[in-house]
Parts: sequence; structure tokens; C-alpha cells
Amino acid sequence: MSVSAVSARRLAAAALAAAAVTGAAALSAADARPNRPVVKISAVQYDAPGRNDRSARSLNQEWVELTNTTRQSVNLNGWKLSDRDGDTYTFRNYRLAPRATVRVHTGVGRDTRTDVFQDRRREVWDNRSDTATLRTDRGRFVDSASWGRDRHHGGRDDDRRHGNDDRRNGHHDNNDRRHGHDGRDRH
Repeated sequence: MSVSAVSARRLAAAALAAAAVTGAAALSAADARPNRPVVKISAVQYDAPGRNDRSARSLNQEWVELTNTTRQSVNLNGWKLSDRDGDTYTFRNYRLAPRATVRVHTGVGRDTRTDVFQDRRREVWDNRSDTATLRTDRGRFVDSASWGRDRHHGGRDDDRRHGNDDRRNGHHDNNDRRHGHDGRDRH
């Protein structure tokens, strides 16, 4: 065999080995965070504190928080946040900064970097049970959060273990997938 044929084989073998190592590293990185969303529903305030009188103040105390869990900004343009009844909010011209949170309020207001408004004149999230679902502009499921008797998640009683008994005021922190329920209807 000639020297150039041996060198070509060695280069090909080295390239294949490098590709295998790169592929294995990519697979292990993907396996390290299976099913972890880039943007997650991190908290829900489905029952506005105080009197539900459909005022802007009351409606804006009903909200869903979305958190970007990555080091890159995420373009949310066209993403949809919806409830179980099909009420949907669509993001327009919004980028969620790295490791940032945005609060999506039900009522009317002026959008900022940290707060956006659905501009509704009535409540969206049902106090007894509901599900907030986040989808991309192409309809791909990103995350959901459920509360009440018809929860879609298994739910754990981590609220009491962590000393967070926010269920009585209709607030839920989605870190443990447990959602509050106060027994009152929003209507």
C-alpha cells in the first residue's frame, strides 16, 4: 500500500472517531435535560386577591408568569397562551430575555419588558379548575399548568412541605407542579 492510501485511511478513521465523539456528546447533553422546556409556566395567579369586580385593577391581578430557563433570548412572536375553554392570548413582537420572567396579565395595560396585557374585560382563568397551556407559533406544546380537581398533572403536596399554602388565595408557583384551589368560581 502506498503512503497516501494509508494517510487517507487514517484521516477517514480520525474523522469518523471525531464524529462519533461529537454525536455522543450531543446525545448525552440532550439526555441530561429530557422534556425540559426552554420557556416554562413558572407561576399562576388565577384568583385575583380581593373583590373580583372586573375592574382593570382586579383583572390585572390575575396573571400567568412565563420564565426563560436558558442563556439565550427567546422570540415569543406568535406563541399562544390559552385556557381550557379556548381563550387565547397571542404574543406580538416580544422577545423574552435570558433567564427572565414575563407576567401575562388578564386586563388592560401598557406592555413592558416584564409585563404584557391580554386587554380583556373579563376573567380568563377559572378559580375551581383550569389549565394554562403554552404553545409555539407553530402549535408545538411547550408547557402547561393545571389546578383544581381536574388537574392534568399528577400533582404533589409539596406546598405544605415547603410551607407554601398559597392555595387559599389562588396563587400557584409551578416549580413543583402543584396548583392551588380555593373552591370559589370566578363568575
